Amino acid sequence: MKILIDTNIIIDILEQREPFFKDSYRVIQLGLQGKFETFMSAGAVTDVYYVIRRSTGNAIKAREKTMALSALLKICDTTAKDIAAGLSLSITDFEDAVIAATAAREKADYIVTRNETDFVNSPIPAISAAQLLCTF
Repeated sequence: MKILIDTNIIIDILEQREPFFKDSYRVIQLGLQGKFETFMSAGAVTDVYYVIRRSTGNAIKAREKTMALSALLKICDTTAKDIAAGLSLSITDFEDAVIAATAAREKADYIVTRNETDFVNSPIPAISAAQLLCTF
């Protein structure tokens, strides 16, 4: 099974946001154990860095957490075709549309996110970390 991890799941883990941390972290653990393949889009990496830097006020800490993240997850490119495909999707938030298009190109089985409703028109189903754990 191949899982695209949405930006909010990564931030929940890195910032240990409750009540989401435990399930989100467990998804990444299962990926590291080889139970399924986990990846995130390259565009999400810069978003994660920005959010961490803004919340901590510390660029060095943000860089360290971003480097740790890149060791845990495969990072797939966001291509010009993903942008074009995202523009053609009926998803209101452009960032989410590009993530959905990237997930489709990568042939993901699911997008794991806290905002499943943002992906209603996604070609790849979106589920929460808790739902994935129940399914798995």
